[in-house]
Amino acid sequence: MRRRLALLVAATTSLVLVAFVIPLAMLVHTVAEDRAVNAATHTVDSLAPVVAAADRRTLALSVAQANATGEQPVTLFLPEGTVLGEPAPRSAAVRLAGRGSGNSLSAKAPGGREILVAVGTGGGTAVIRTFVTDAAMQRGVQRAWLILAGLGVVLVLVGVLVADRLARTLVRPMGELSAVSHRLARGELDARAVAEGPAEVRSVATALNHLAGRIRDLLTAEREAVADISHRLRTPLTALRLEAEALRDPAEAERINAGVDALERSITAVITQARGQQGEPGCADAAAVVAERVRFWSALAEDTEREVRAELAPGPIPVRLTQETLAACVDALLGNVFAHTPDGTGFTVLLTARPEGGARLVVRDRGPGFPDAAASRRGVSGAGSTGLGLDIARRAAREADGELVLGTAPGGGAEVRVELGAPLGNA
Repeated sequence: MRRRLALLVAATTSLVLVAFVIPLAMLVHTVAEDRAVNAATHTVDSLAPVVAAADRRTLALSVAQANATGEQPVTLFLPEGTVLGEPAPRSAAVRLAGRGSGNSLSAKAPGGREILVAVGTGGGTAVIRTFVTDAAMQRGVQRAWLILAGLGVVLVLVGVLVADRLARTLVRPMGELSAVSHRLARGELDARAVAEGPAEVRSVATALNHLAGRIRDLLTAEREAVADISHRLRTPLTALRLEAEALRDPAEAERINAGVDALERSITAVITQARGQQGEPGCADAAAVVAERVRFWSALAEDTEREVRAELAPGPIPVRLTQETLAACVDALLGNVFAHTPDGTGFTVLLTARPEGGARLVVRDRGPGFPDAAASRRGVSGAGSTGLGLDIARRAAREADGELVLGTAPGGGAEVRVELGAPLGNA
């Protein structure tokens, strides 16, 4: 913006200077020419009284003195054809001036201009001639033009400097507004802009601060609402734990209690994340977490007659996620298999270590696959669910500096590939 304002001022100043400097330069040229012509005219006019009254000897001395003291050469053409002073051709202008006394004219000649004055004498009409060269008529013109050009350049530079100073008062507050907006986009909700600069920029800064405050209030309210909802789930979990402990089969009670413990850990993680208490980026062993969640879902798969195939690389395979987040990602992917495929549909879980660090998790099923691209959008489901399962996995992948890719499994069915980056210290 500063550059554009400077260019605008430079262009405007240049146009104004051109509009004034060119006529002024032409005026300087005209004045210099008139000055030289007037000086030559004064010289020949001063000789006219002498020519009209003096004798031949006095005329010769007067013309010689004029040539000795003047800048322009003076020639006197007498009526009988005698030429005194500086030799010069009898041009058409000289013959025209000699036709009558009192004639005075100026004529263009090669290399300059002739100044002629006709003077009546007793024997006819004499013509006094002087010649002004082009150099004499242009003396000082180039210097004046250079001064005008230099003055124009100085004025343009001054205009650009002033415009740059004014533009800085606009650009600096706008740059600060941009920096504050980027900080807000990074999640720094306490960032605020300083209201300075022109009135319009101050108004934008005030509006941005108001928006930032409103976003913080709304986000705080949303986090507290999520935390409250999650906390309410603890009551039914407690009742479920009591029911599990009352079971007569110890193995069944232990299995249900393990599920309740995992669900309680997930709720605690949701509350902590909703209140912005995540702390430092997590680090989890993908091999251990995925193996544990596959064992959990394998029990449910057995009840629904699903074949489970797991190919898990030996650990440890560290990834940039907490154990709770990684477990939630795996649960979301495997839960989708159970929710969106009929009983008896098998699935495969593959876990490999990436060469650059981190892990690659692939979940394939033998179901109908993804019906369309809408399945990848948050909140969209074709089976009556919330449609947030894939979004949970996607956010986990982004948190681990990875990605989630949907595709078709070999032989048909859905395939979900999740790339998970390594912890920052292990990358």
